[in-house]
Amino acid sequence: MADHIRIRKADGIWTVRSGGAVLGESSNALELTEGEYPFVIYFPREDIAMAFLDRTEKTTHCPHKGDASYFSIVNKSATVENAVWSYEDPMEGVAAIKDHLAFYVSDLVTVERV
Repeated sequence: MADHIRIRKADGIWTVRSGGAVLGESSNALELTEGEYPFVIYFPREDIAMAFLDRTEKTTHCPHKGDASYFSIVNKSATVENAVWSYEDPMEGVAAIKDHLAFYVSDLVTVERV
């Protein structure tokens, strides 16, 4: 793993919401810290209501984590484009985030510890 990336179990229970809907809740979330960036919560896929997510064609590459795939959130009030990402085949040093999803926090998406 890159020296500037740290992954640990996130303390407590975490939720993600969008458009008034709870997309997921997990006591098994991971906290990824990368350098000076704010930490990111990665939710296990099995704790997310995947019916709210539509895979998009967007992909990006991180030299430390690998290739990311993206999803849009579709809820009653809006479609939030490319709001979710996942490293489906992450590099060996960050293998813990495989089968996890992370969310861009915005006015339309909240991630919080409950």
